[in-house]
Amino acid sequence: MQPRVLVTRHVYPEAIELLAGRCEVDYEDSASGIAPHDLPARIADRQALVCQLTDHIDDALLDAAPDLKVIANVAVGFDNIDIPAATRRGIVVTNTPGVLTNTTADFAFTLLLAAARRVAEADRFLRAGLWQQWQINLMSGHDIHGQTLGILGLGRIGQAVARRASGFDMRVIYHDTQRAAQEVEQELGLNYASKEELLRAADFVSVHVPLTDDTHHYVGADELALMKSTAILVNTSRGPVVDELALADALHAGLIASAGLDVFENEPEVHPALLQLDNVVLVPHIASASIATRTRMCTMAAENAIAVLTGQRPPNPVNPEVLGKL
Repeated sequence: MQPRVLVTRHVYPEAIELLAGRCEVDYEDSASGIAPHDLPARIADRQALVCQLTDHIDDALLDAAPDLKVIANVAVGFDNIDIPAATRRGIVVTNTPGVLTNTTADFAFTLLLAAARRVAEADRFLRAGLWQQWQINLMSGHDIHGQTLGILGLGRIGQAVARRASGFDMRVIYHDTQRAAQEVEQELGLNYASKEELLRAADFVSVHVPLTDDTHHYVGADELALMKSTAILVNTSRGPVVDELALADALHAGLIASAGLDVFENEPEVHPALLQLDNVVLVPHIASASIATRTRMCTMAAENAIAVLTGQRPPNPVNPEVLGKL
């Protein structure tokens, strides 16, 4: 009898093709996915779960899935899953790191450029028929080249953003809980700074920390008050890392110049105060949304699930301590 897999919402078809060759697949092929109240019944007799960051996998849900062996999350982050609860039950949790690094770094720079040069605002201005003539100060923004970029969180994506900054002749400073190896700093031309030093010195601040209890509202009113009035904040990590109301207040008051946000505290909701502002670029969590990258994320999750179900070590375990118990 083939192992049974539940796929909670639409994925690229290549992932289903992989799973169908090895498993009995229960596939909810819809954008909205399985409603939370229906999920316990659907997962009850499944050995594998392929889920996404919009699926909340908690202790109570895992109680309904006594046969579950693996949770394959189609994302790098896994804050939607209760990892300790899964680990206690001997369930392997996997993610999809690495594959979206460069795509997300590209988009972080896209937001940085768009916010600095007022691209979204200028587009709205033109489409509204407000452009009457060339003017010396029309939609004037901020230069990127030669400026200081501050990176909060120097993981894979943070390092990839630093590499892109070199093409703009930017000075790059960073802060992380652990200082990078000297060879990494030398290779990328980085200078370490405290969080406070970075916020005071940077012309652009790009956020790349994971969402944990310690990083909730990692950038809030106190941090925004330290930044230059000409500074620009970019967030492509997780929404709750930035206090949206504090950011809206700072943008409205001119404490910082602009922002570019891919993620939000209560997705898909966006704080109404942000929606009223012209000096912020808002996009719907699409930093990794290239066709090639999203396809590979889906197939990687499928490969992780298949590996566990066939007694192999998955490529990307989040809780590898469970593997020794299998």
